[in-house]
Amino acid sequence: MSPMDRRNFMKSAGVAAGLAAAQPWLGPAARAETAPGDMLYRTLGRTGQRVSAIGLGGYHIGKPSLSEQDSIQLIRQAIDRGINFLDNCWDYNNGVSEIRMGKALGGGYRNRVFLMTKIDGRTRAAAAQQIDESLQRLQTDHVDLMQFHEVIRLEDPDRIFAEGGAMEAMLAAQKAGKVRFIGFTGHKDPYVHLRMLDEARRRNFHFDAVQMPLNVMDAHFRSFTHEVLPVLVREGIAPLGMKCFGDHFILDSNTVQPIEALHYCLNLPIAVQITGIDSPQILDQALEAARTFKPLSQAQVAGLLDRTRAAALGGRYELYKTTTHFDGTAHNPQVLG
Repeated sequence: MSPMDRRNFMKSAGVAAGLAAAQPWLGPAARAETAPGDMLYRTLGRTGQRVSAIGLGGYHIGKPSLSEQDSIQLIRQAIDRGINFLDNCWDYNNGVSEIRMGKALGGGYRNRVFLMTKIDGRTRAAAAQQIDESLQRLQTDHVDLMQFHEVIRLEDPDRIFAEGGAMEAMLAAQKAGKVRFIGFTGHKDPYVHLRMLDEARRRNFHFDAVQMPLNVMDAHFRSFTHEVLPVLVREGIAPLGMKCFGDHFILDSNTVQPIEALHYCLNLPIAVQITGIDSPQILDQALEAARTFKPLSQAQVAGLLDRTRAAALGGRYELYKTTTHFDGTAHNPQVLG
């Protein structure tokens, strides 16, 4: 190992050790329970709900490359094999993702899952309409978790919490029994997440869950792992991870293999790592990651961080942070209302 490599490794080891010392990160992962099929189950923050540590991503099951019947079959296979946390969004594939998931949840499957979806509306009127459309597509009278989607602009917290804003519609839906728990998502900058949490705190509102990118590269650049995750753990808000592979871009860096990337995420103090699943092979891979997961040592974490550090700097493999590639609401601003 060259002096430069040794310095980088020691820096990564220091980061891993510092984070572990700052929070009991390994505890939640180490105490995760197993169930038939070797799926891990964890507690969703203060809600007390038990959810699978692997969540089925909603975007991929609505892709045109996957037939509706194959999508329905894949969702049901995931549930039968232990995944009970289902992710979706009002805008995924122009509603196709929710429609397919709604069909898959017939025949008693709805009662076996913790169902989450998201809305884009920033006004009360837009949010209320999207909530009702999501319920209709999902063929259910309620979702377990509804989240404000793509909180990626500095003004998003202000718009959501404003008079006549989306939070009014969300709280009305919760009161009506359409929504059990409330959260928000975003992928652009941890500062926006912190603004959203600050605004909620100012108004004495407590989010039940927050979704954000967590992966082997995030720790090095504009990091949700460093800036947001500790706040969620401290306040009892369920952290939901996404973008383990950053679509395919992080794997394209050739610095990490899929299973070890998933293991890194599962080692964080999160309730669920949501991952895109669009084939039986990818489902097998996700389930294998859960089955073989064991808490990582600080040295193992430092090794992964050291290996990914050079590629991660500048965010060139985290396009959701540095470009509009993943910004659906930026491409379609009319959905905000």
